[in-house]
Amino acid sequence: MSSIYDYSVLNTKGEEVSLANFKGKVIMIVNTATGCGFTPQYAPIEEMYKKYHDKGLEILDIPCNQFGGQAPGSDDEIHEFCTLHYNTTFEQCKKSDVNGPNELKLYTFLKSQKGFEGFGEGHNLAAKLDEILSKIDPDYAKKPDIKWNFTKFIVDRSGNVAARFEPTADMAKVEECVVSLL
Repeated sequence: MSSIYDYSVLNTKGEEVSLANFKGKVIMIVNTATGCGFTPQYAPIEEMYKKYHDKGLEILDIPCNQFGGQAPGSDDEIHEFCTLHYNTTFEQCKKSDVNGPNELKLYTFLKSQKGFEGFGEGHNLAAKLDEILSKIDPDYAKKPDIKWNFTKFIVDRSGNVAARFEPTADMAKVEECVVSLL
């Protein structure tokens, strides 16, 4: 498979959603967790969705429990948490793996298009994540794997993976990228 549009995800009802449905749109694909220090990012993500959905932005929220067990709930519990605490209205998908033998094929593709380039400077959690991940795998930074919850991939209107933002990225920079592609 060579295009983002060749992939699909399952929604919370277990129904297949083809990314081909989003042709001509800008897509943000984000792996999320409800019990993470980055969980408050749901607020600016929802704000972006409300501001730019009518201009062509789609968001795919893919809950993942692979990082510190921070998304332990069922799909229904996760959805209830997000709507109750952050009033999310964008597409939420079935909880899935983003790394390893059971990772979504979509994530295999995304990581092949945009690898890990570091956590950046100036975020107090960047050093903490580096410390945690270095203990697990001293070579983690050389691998394209998703490093933590709230890693965002931005796909342009032609289906190209335009950017990857780690969870430590300034959400204003994420929004700038999205706006530049709309």
